[in-house]
Amino acid sequence: MSVLTRDEAQTRAQLIDVHRYTVALDLTTGDETFESLAAIEFTALAAGDTFVELKPARLRSITLDGQPLDPGALTENRLALTGLAEGRHELRVESTMRYSRTGEGMHRFTDPTDGETYVYTQMFLEDVQRIFAVFDQPDLKAVFDLTVTAPEGWTVLGNGIATDEGDGRWSLAPTPPISTYLVAVAAGPWHSVRTEHAGLPFGIHCRRSLAPHLDTDADEILAITRACYDRYHVKFKEPYPFDSYDQAFVPEFNMGAMENPGLVTFRDEFVYRSAVTDTERQTRAMVIAHEMAHMWFGDLVTLTWWDDIWLNESFAEYMGYQTLTEATRYTDTWVAFGIDRKAWGYDADQRPSTHPVAPDPDAVPDTASAMLNFDGISYAKGASALRQLVAWLGETDFLAGINTHFARHKFGNATLADFIDSLAASTDRDVHRWAGQWLRTTGVDTLTPTVDGDGPEAGWTLDVAQDGSRPHRIAVSTYDRDLVDPTRLAPRDRFEIDIPQQDGPTVRPGRRPDLVVLNDGDLAYAKVRLDDRSWATALDSLSAIPDPLTRTVVWNAARDMVRDGELAPTAYLEAARTHLPHESDLAIVQGVLGFAATQIADRYLGPDDRPGVLATLTTICRALIRRTEDGNAPGLRLTAVRHFISAATQPDGIQDWLGSGSVPGGPELDPELRWRILYRLAVLGAVDDAAIAEELARDLSATGQEGAARCRAAIPDGEAKAAAWERLFLGDDLSNYLFTATAQGFWQPEQTDLVREYVPRFYSDAVELAARRGPAIAEFAGRYAFPLHAVDEETLRLGEECLAGGDLLPALRRKLVDQLDDLRRALRVRAG
Repeated sequence: MSVLTRDEAQTRAQLIDVHRYTVALDLTTGDETFESLAAIEFTALAAGDTFVELKPARLRSITLDGQPLDPGALTENRLALTGLAEGRHELRVESTMRYSRTGEGMHRFTDPTDGETYVYTQMFLEDVQRIFAVFDQPDLKAVFDLTVTAPEGWTVLGNGIATDEGDGRWSLAPTPPISTYLVAVAAGPWHSVRTEHAGLPFGIHCRRSLAPHLDTDADEILAITRACYDRYHVKFKEPYPFDSYDQAFVPEFNMGAMENPGLVTFRDEFVYRSAVTDTERQTRAMVIAHEMAHMWFGDLVTLTWWDDIWLNESFAEYMGYQTLTEATRYTDTWVAFGIDRKAWGYDADQRPSTHPVAPDPDAVPDTASAMLNFDGISYAKGASALRQLVAWLGETDFLAGINTHFARHKFGNATLADFIDSLAASTDRDVHRWAGQWLRTTGVDTLTPTVDGDGPEAGWTLDVAQDGSRPHRIAVSTYDRDLVDPTRLAPRDRFEIDIPQQDGPTVRPGRRPDLVVLNDGDLAYAKVRLDDRSWATALDSLSAIPDPLTRTVVWNAARDMVRDGELAPTAYLEAARTHLPHESDLAIVQGVLGFAATQIADRYLGPDDRPGVLATLTTICRALIRRTEDGNAPGLRLTAVRHFISAATQPDGIQDWLGSGSVPGGPELDPELRWRILYRLAVLGAVDDAAIAEELARDLSATGQEGAARCRAAIPDGEAKAAAWERLFLGDDLSNYLFTATAQGFWQPEQTDLVREYVPRFYSDAVELAARRGPAIAEFAGRYAFPLHAVDEETLRLGEECLAGGDLLPALRRKLVDQLDDLRRALRVRAG
């Protein structure tokens, strides 16, 4: 397949202006393919040659201005249009298209619970070509007028209001001018909850088997949606630009969600079948807020080329967290951002694959390279930079600049330069210089304090060394140990300083504090360190710090010191053992336990240390379970139960839970907990395929199918491993979700000897798989099927040979580059 280059897109945008797509899709022609007709009205601004894109199963006919063209002229995904005369034209393309099982294009899913079938589109970047013929680039916006023929009993959803015309034919209201990648259709026997808000129809939709679960949460989902909608209308002068707002929770979705105008699609794991924590509900709410922000930044005003994808994602990420904080009951969202998302950004920014938040246009020469920039930098680092910008400019000037940007470019396209010019129009500050320092550079600054002085008369000094070059304005908080109870802290002072410290160290009155925390409030995007005395105080008193955001900064400092080889992993575990049983913020508990389990236990400490690490984790979880016996913190208890199960080294206790259907004192075992226990028992060799089949008979849902696939791949048996490997790499029938579940089950630290022979096979088989199945499966193979447990020089050597030796699909290459860098880091941490 030919990828579109930036130069080709610029040339085509200068040659043609696209006005309207009239598209007819027929979804009644079978399980493998559907029919597609696209009529494209466009103007050639000058005589010349161009091309249209399409990825058909069969190209049936093409006409240009009523004259037939040769379908055989389709080369890969391009059909050349030569000798175009200046003026108006109409291109008509009839084709048969394939359904997808990988979440790309028109994805088709049959629900194992009830046999009902659903289809939905994911057209992002260049997958619209899998559905109809198109001039596929974001700056050739057009009106889209769609009709869909669907099986009897189905409902069709789209970007505009859908009308049932009878006999299975549905018409969608024509859109305003939007980019090709934002067109959306979802069809099937949806369960829908509809309402109206601010004069617009709102709806939420899911497959029928999830109907009771959606109904349970419908009021909450719609309340969040209304609150965000109203808050954005306070912030933005431009009204919501589309005719309706539907949110469809769709199966086997590759992303968290997609911002299609008027029809946002979400992964349907957000329709909770089992108990979840309040932090997970907050995450769903944040995604709702994030996607709605895109209606303005991304859909109303769209990037000109993919180098500016950060303009979409960073803005929506920042707005999602900030708007939840302002408009909903989730007032501590920045804690979750700090402990989870920000760490994602820090990690990505320290790998060889890092890139500026706003890369140079030449660094994104084509669509294949563009796809690689959907990472922790475009989301988390970019949002952190915007948070810094808001603190520096002030929210009033920031929003004034944003509203200028919307007014100047609505229903059009814009670049970083346009965005910065709009901000500059609202402030006297040098926004262009700020953009150069923050958006065009890579890497994470590190701020290290030196604290001197111990006499009340002389005062104490704070000197902050900076590894990096960006300017920061940070808050510093200080604490003293309580005189009666040294494990308790008394807040002492909070002040702001600029980094670099142009006038030398900061001098403060009184004796030196026992704890000095840089970046209090977590507004800076920088790793921070603690001086020795402050770290000793934190080890004793971390859970006594009153502000959860400050505790987040300290936990992140400890995390970064472990990753950088400056703090022993065992010291981090000791801090977790001491303080997590007393921690009140659920996001912190989840973040710390997650890092301890997936990095320290699985990678940073060797096999001989693993039993002790898992014992520490179960000790922490037992303490949390005891603390929550009164039922006042169900989310904390659920988190502790989940991690206790995953860290179990002996099957007896969790087997008893499975047999009784409950954890003593609660909770009852819902499907998620039952599959979690069965998965751990499979890893420990305490269940067989018959037990997995019995559990699957209890839960025939798609989630149950994934749970069974994960468990079967985890069984410590040579035949089970061989069968799982064949399903993953030698066959092409696994859907994206079943592939992921099988890959997650395959590699286990407890089964190193059993799977040793598959480590070298991973590299060659993954390369072949990626070439056969495309970028989505390639990305999943690199993420989930990589042998994470194999922290050794041989795994690294094999990976480096793979990168050096073959023509890898870009999606797989990027994942391998990142995985191997993380492997090198793990080896350094193990070496001490």
